[in-house]
Amino acid sequence: MWTNEEIKGKILHKLTRLGKFKHSHTSIDNLPKGFPQEIRGRVEVLAKELKKERILFSKPTNYGEEVSINSEIREKILYYINKFLEKE
Repeated sequence: MWTNEEIKGKILHKLTRLGKFKHSHTSIDNLPKGFPQEIRGRVEVLAKELKKERILFSKPTNYGEEVSINSEIREKILYYINKFLEKE
């Protein structure tokens, strides 16, 4: 069973591997990809929580919402990523 912190960690781990910081964005619709089917709904909810925590930046576009990582909150990002990596 995945905890919320592990899911947030996997989201952030994925975005860091892709280099999605500040001005490099990806569609929010891409975040659930790579998760088990039963968790994908929670990914969307937790992505919204990451935006509220100001860990993810949101950029509205005419073709949908895009997100990137706020690299200034490094400690919290590393905390979530480590929670995910401990699961592995």
